[in-house]
Amino acid sequence: MSDNKNIRELSLSDLKTYFESIGDKKFRAIQTYDWLWKNNVRSFNDMSNLSVDLRKKLAEDFVLNAIQVDATQYSNDGTVKSRFRTFDNHLIEGVLIPTEKRNTACVSSQVGCSLTCKFCATGKMERKRNLTFEEIYDQVALLNEQSEKVYNKKLTNIVYMGMGEPLLNYKNVLKSIDRITASDSMNMSPKRITVSTAGVAKMIKQLGDDKVRFNLALSLHAPTDKKRNEIMPINETNTIDLLIEALNYFYDQTKNDITLEYILFKDKNDSIEDANELIKIYRKIPTHLINVIEYNPIAGGEFIKPEEDATQQFTNHLAQHRVNVRVRRSRGKDIDAACGQLANKE
Repeated sequence: MSDNKNIRELSLSDLKTYFESIGDKKFRAIQTYDWLWKNNVRSFNDMSNLSVDLRKKLAEDFVLNAIQVDATQYSNDGTVKSRFRTFDNHLIEGVLIPTEKRNTACVSSQVGCSLTCKFCATGKMERKRNLTFEEIYDQVALLNEQSEKVYNKKLTNIVYMGMGEPLLNYKNVLKSIDRITASDSMNMSPKRITVSTAGVAKMIKQLGDDKVRFNLALSLHAPTDKKRNEIMPINETNTIDLLIEALNYFYDQTKNDITLEYILFKDKNDSIEDANELIKIYRKIPTHLINVIEYNPIAGGEFIKPEEDATQQFTNHLAQHRVNVRVRRSRGKDIDAACGQLANKE
């Protein structure tokens, strides 16, 4: 592995200083910066308006650790799943989810995950490392290229709902969003970005302190600490009361949208009693929506998807109690691209 500096860690000002130091013109910095962040090149050789000698010099002085598409699968419903390979040969997955009104990129923030949520295939994998901010950015760039190629339109939305817990890779996640939303890059509105967390109360408050502008989703999935402890071990140190406090703090500081995500498991969290407990939580948080999500089976999983009637009964009960609720139908199940299924499976 090269000890050279990662060129994408340099600011435009840093690049100008570098080009001056090698006796070249400052405008080369702007050209290089545009190649990195607007044209999303994968190597220095692709910077076609730079001389061959200058491209060789950049390759001698820096590394460009871009991720590459390793494999792509196409679902019957139009969903596209990509497996990406990092410069050090780790594999991660990202998903392009098209609908009539939007094309959404679902991106990963870690190689594997350390949280061991029982319903999630990624949770059965060992966490190898955090992804760097530019590796997260690359996923968005590559999924945007796919969106334009397959559907002839750019991405409209981004969700950090892939492999890993975003708030346990806090700095890289925020820096990736800074790049995605920067005017000299993709220039996407932060209001079209949602970060999903399994519930790290301390870091949710940190998001508030940092006055972030993107939206937040909490993967709740159970309405009591007892039930949540059984399926999400993180709840033992991040209880529902702590999360309610943190989410209220986040909203007070940012006024950004908060969504509650709730996967239904047959005979585990889908009763009317469970719905009533969920309503109590909803009343304590300035959330604008509860997404009720279909459970997607995983290898070795212990849960079962409820019957459609049970799902309808549960959501109807929420709606009757003035809860803004939506059933989120899973996409890409036939290629293991749906919620909870990402695990680098062939």
